[in-house]
Amino acid sequence: MAHIKLPEFEDMSPEIQEKARPILEKTGQLGEIFKLIALDEKIYFATDMMVQKYLLEKTTLSYDIKEAIALLISKENGCKMCVDVHKSIAKMLGLSEEKIEQILQGVESINTTEGEKALLNFCIKASKKDNYKIEKKEIDALKEFGYNDVQILEAVAITGYFNYINTLSNVFALGE
Repeated sequence: MAHIKLPEFEDMSPEIQEKARPILEKTGQLGEIFKLIALDEKIYFATDMMVQKYLLEKTTLSYDIKEAIALLISKENGCKMCVDVHKSIAKMLGLSEEKIEQILQGVESINTTEGEKALLNFCIKASKKDNYKIEKKEIDALKEFGYNDVQILEAVAITGYFNYINTLSNVFALGE
């Protein structure tokens, strides 16, 4: 049970209801994270924009990589709720149970290219408190695998997004 009272759909502002209605109609429920951020319109709309731009729209990174980042960072941060949600999303996007389990076992267990493993390991390192220790040579190594500046930036932005969402979920005990 969440540490604070989460609003139900009917208690949300009309502007948030308008944005949340398609989720509610499609899935039959609003997840606790949507309810939590609905407490503040600014947080809700800023977070919704990140979801739309980073995760739902087609970007320079594949949906497979974005979901792998979501799963790895959420697991790293101990966010069971986000791991469970993104396991379901990964399945909807066509990732096999086997691939999802490989991801959850860690980067070295994933049957993928060395370049993708390097990017995923970089994201895990970027998610840590000592990410300020990342050096230019680590970014240059990703470029040697063919990643460009925009792809690296996007991967780090997604990593930061999951640190943010995992923090909200963990602090307020969502999904427990």
